[in-house]
Amino acid sequence: MPRLALIEPKDATGDAARILATAPINIYKGIAANPEVFTAFIAFMRSIATSGAITKAEKELVMLYAAEQRHCGYCVAAHTRVAAGAGVHADRALDARRGRAADAREQALLDFTRAVMERNGAVTDAELAAFRAAGYDDRAAIEVVAAITAMTFTALYNHINDTALDFPQVPAVAHA
Repeated sequence: MPRLALIEPKDATGDAARILATAPINIYKGIAANPEVFTAFIAFMRSIATSGAITKAEKELVMLYAAEQRHCGYCVAAHTRVAAGAGVHADRALDARRGRAADAREQALLDFTRAVMERNGAVTDAELAAFRAAGYDDRAAIEVVAAITAMTFTALYNHINDTALDFPQVPAVAHA
């Protein structure tokens, strides 16, 4: 049961009303209780989705890994669904949550994501070089940080709120 206020679509105004009319998911209904933060959050998520430095599927791999590391069941379930829409099948999503990929380029992406998270951004020159050697550029590095930031915000919010899951539950993965 949510511990913070929820804004139902019928009660929303402004940007929140427009967004909740088409995406009345529980996390949005909760964050909409602060209209300024909600508007900024949606704009931030759109910027991540449209920047194009990494593919939509790759963004979802980063978000799945970050969500798993932040122990956010809501985020993992939501992004498993979004990832499926980006062509990431269930086994690939599970692997990403574990920090594993079958493809060398995607593995480099997940390794970089892990390093950013574990080192709070203070990655080594070798880690950054490996990321670049896999074909990623500086814009991609920034996009990885943005995706991690989004997952950190939503995970913290969901933990405080105890956001009710409105996506299909996904299997748990063992944490190393």
